[in-house]
Amino acid sequence: MTPAPHRSHTDDLLSFIAASPSPYHVVASATQRLEKAGFRELRGTDDWTGATGGCFVARAGALIAWYVPEGAPTHTPFRIVGTHTDSPNLRIKPSPDTGTAGWRQIGVEIYGGVPLNTWLDRDLGISGRLALRGPDGSPRNRLVQIDEPLLRVPQLAIHLDRTVNEGVALDRQRHIAPIWALGDPQEGALLRRVAAAAEEDPADVLGWDLMLHDIQPPGYLGVDREFVVSSRLDNQISVHAGVTALVEAATGVEEPRYIPVLAAFDHEEVGSGSETGAQSPLLERVLSRSVSARGGSGEDWSRALSGAFCVSADMAHAVHPNYAERHDPDHRPLPNGGPTVKVNVNQRYATDSTGIAVFTAACERAGAPWQPFVSNNAMPCGTSIGPLTAARLGVTTVDVGVPGLSMHSARELCGADDPAYLAAILGAIMTG
Repeated sequence: MTPAPHRSHTDDLLSFIAASPSPYHVVASATQRLEKAGFRELRGTDDWTGATGGCFVARAGALIAWYVPEGAPTHTPFRIVGTHTDSPNLRIKPSPDTGTAGWRQIGVEIYGGVPLNTWLDRDLGISGRLALRGPDGSPRNRLVQIDEPLLRVPQLAIHLDRTVNEGVALDRQRHIAPIWALGDPQEGALLRRVAAAAEEDPADVLGWDLMLHDIQPPGYLGVDREFVVSSRLDNQISVHAGVTALVEAATGVEEPRYIPVLAAFDHEEVGSGSETGAQSPLLERVLSRSVSARGGSGEDWSRALSGAFCVSADMAHAVHPNYAERHDPDHRPLPNGGPTVKVNVNQRYATDSTGIAVFTAACERAGAPWQPFVSNNAMPCGTSIGPLTAARLGVTTVDVGVPGLSMHSARELCGADDPAYLAAILGAIMTG
């Protein structure tokens, strides 16, 4: 692979991230690309009988997409790429209007493992979805994205806190409410601002899933622009790579041996325990229904799963130059060295030798490098949707990811070449 395709892919990734500040926007961005490639949406209430070609099911912040070639046997095995759409951030409370000492503020909850210091003194916008009163009384949803510097969590001046550089933790209960205006708090002020941005009547807003996002655009870093810096690299790198690989698998293989699947779940950062998370039956139900809709039996469904393979693609840790002792001394991935294969014998990752063999064979076909990753024994190991998917479906699973720094930060870093490597490898896995 030459540098040009790498940079072209990464340029496209940065556009994808800029358009996707919330899980709901991630799904919207992904489905737009799928529809452009000829995929069609299937709703739960639709008749799926005989559905072949490119299909997808979108539910809030989750997306299941797959491609069935015409004439494929109903027992054709699945090749699944599992990712997640959410990222740690600050989410707006149901009754957000608050303030003190003459400042207008909003109340937020901390979503996921947020390094709170990275959210200080950053210009923040608002994104997510509104649940609105529909014409027939049933709710409808509307995405909203305000890329304006509306809010800020100001840090206390060092003159007023001389211990700030001594590792004192931010008081999560008192000092996390962002400021956004002067004057006394006004009931419904935030709602009116968000509804206006969505061109909706505030009276029609029945609820919301809104969050804050850093409005600084993604970009490149380094003497040779060899790094990418952006919000939400974890895990939009993998979603974007999965969509790219699925579209190419659907259009570039004449006789596919597998049914390629993209499963992008929500709420991974808080345990995946929701109707759209990896612990839910969403993926299992969609894939099972796709088999039966094509005339397959229970036996066909079992055969399709028995021959299935899943690659769980999430961000991984590159070795940190200032804290190298926190990493395993013999497993220190670097940016632009290719995606990592993540191993943990305590099953925080689902990787085993069979999964490694399938992944490395795909790397060879794609002409892409890879690196091994194991956590330092003295440090707690993270996890991903890999073990959840493996346990729920009973399929061989390998955990992989692009190595980066500042994971979960308001602004993360990775190598500029690695996203394209990941997409090429996922494509090789999907097509066999």
